Amino acid sequence: MSGPAGQWVLGVDSGGSGLRASLAEGTERRLGPVRSTVPVRTGADGIDAGHLLELLAPLASDLMARAGTERLAAVAVGAAGMASLGDRLRAELPGALRDTYGAGRLALAADAVTAYAGALGPRPGAVVAAGTGLIALGTDLRSWRRADGWGHLLGDCGSGAWIGRAGLEAALRAYDGRSGGSTALLERAEQRFGPAGALPAQLYPRTDRPAVLASFAPEVAACAPSDPVAEAILRAAAEHIADCAAAVTPTTGEPELALTGGLLNLGEPLLAPLGEQLARRVPQARAVPAGGDPLDGAVRLALGLASGDPGLPADARMLWLAADD
Repeated sequence: MSGPAGQWVLGVDSGGSGLRASLAEGTERRLGPVRSTVPVRTGADGIDAGHLLELLAPLASDLMARAGTERLAAVAVGAAGMASLGDRLRAELPGALRDTYGAGRLALAADAVTAYAGALGPRPGAVVAAGTGLIALGTDLRSWRRADGWGHLLGDCGSGAWIGRAGLEAALRAYDGRSGGSTALLERAEQRFGPAGALPAQLYPRTDRPAVLASFAPEVAACAPSDPVAEAILRAAAEHIADCAAAVTPTTGEPELALTGGLLNLGEPLLAPLGEQLARRVPQARAVPAGGDPLDGAVRLALGLASGDPGLPADARMLWLAADD
């Protein structure tokens, strides 16, 4: 993934915390990132392509002015929700980007794909992105396999929201006097949120429930060394994460496996049981550190496009390549 010399490409990462963009000329020269903290709107008809372009315009203009270029060889946009909500992007972005920036080639990718491209590049393997939510993506370079990423109500098992919810459940069990409770987690829950009996009224009306739940995950990790209930929660989380990795990792060849995301900051209380589970469930995979983040992945895809090959398998929902005009 190293585009032709003298040609600039643009990588874009659009997620829940806003929009980031970087410009690159080959692998040695890169400008950015620049960012907008406003998330792209999503409506009943999908991700709002016009809003994305509105947020991207000042970022791209700044980068292109610094680079001294008026045209882009390729653009790769990684967007949260693209797999299921990307119809407007596919319909509206190619023409707009060609008209505005002269972009010859365009890729639209699910954010899990740009996370993969950033972590491993064009190599077979699997990436588990674990933060507030959790999704795993794997490829043998012929097709993609996905596991979880279904949100905190239906899945994201082992994620920060899942761990936090399990910790708060254990706290409320102790508050009720039921089995399976943890007085240590109850104490931390009340320190963080106030009286336990008022917790549902605090949590249920909020629109940011996954983030609030995930904010309690570090408390679970802090209790784990001395609290068997907290320790069991993290062991169960490790099993769920390993389940996802096993579901998507290629079974042949020499695949690589990278873990990314803020959940790894929980440290040894999670990483120790996770290492044990991964060694048991995906022994064929070689664990490697992630080489970069989703914005790095978008830049890598754009560089590959400029050379004629993104390096990863095209897919209508996961990695969509606009037809050349």
